[in-house]
Amino acid sequence: MQISAAAVKELRERSGAGMMECKSSLVATNGDIDLALEHLRKSGAAKAAKKAGRIAADGAVVVAEKDGVAALVEINSETDFVANDESFTLFANAVAATILAGRPTDVAALGALPLAGAAETVESARQQLVLKVGENISIRRFEIETAQGGALGAYRHGKRIGVLVSLEGDNAALARDIAMHIAASNPACIDETDVPPALLAKEREIRLAQAATSGKPADIVEKMVGGQLRKFIGEITLLGQPYVKDPDTTVGKLLGGKTKVRNFVRYEVGEGIEKKAVDFAEEVKAQARGAE
Repeated sequence: MQISAAAVKELRERSGAGMMECKSSLVATNGDIDLALEHLRKSGAAKAAKKAGRIAADGAVVVAEKDGVAALVEINSETDFVANDESFTLFANAVAATILAGRPTDVAALGALPLAGAAETVESARQQLVLKVGENISIRRFEIETAQGGALGAYRHGKRIGVLVSLEGDNAALARDIAMHIAASNPACIDETDVPPALLAKEREIRLAQAATSGKPADIVEKMVGGQLRKFIGEITLLGQPYVKDPDTTVGKLLGGKTKVRNFVRYEVGEGIEKKAVDFAEEVKAQARGAE
């Protein structure tokens, strides 16, 4: 049957799906827009399931704050092209707001919540976004941090790095500065007491093996390794790192023993995900044809 451009336009506005997807759904439902909308949603779930196995290592981190509570979430796409798409950005911001309001315990619980500002669930909205942009979209992880009567710092560097940090005391400006430092310097833990013993043991083993080739006496080797380990601890701990705004002092000295760091979390888009190398021209072609 003949499908009018007006019907396609209306379905696009109601669903957010692509023009060809809308036209196909209208053809399949004999021009009934309500049935076509239902058809699109079912199709979206099927397509989302098909794309779920594809590597999504790009995307964005988003921070949301309100009344002493902050949420940090990483949402992944397959390409930065989609990560910069307005629909993706709106979805990511809405997901962060949903986390802040609903305080879900995990990603599965988050998916069942109504998306902020929408009538559908987070998972349903994700599936519809997959249908619209033609890529796998996944909510990878999130963290909720509270001020707990102290200061809460949040910082986002571009779209790719986000940090939350909570401090004792009410110095909000200091908390933000520490969050910016964490974004730049990527500490592994707060201080020496948090360094995993297994990590120190492995570092010590490696450095002893390296120093043993120097031909120096065992006691000298031990001192060399001890100094190297102290330097290593300073490099990976927040309190031991040179403060980015004043490298002549450490973060620990900046805090002066009066302010304690309770906790911090740092997300960087795609960290730990092995991203498949894709030729840019092929990537654009895949976008154009809405690759399955």
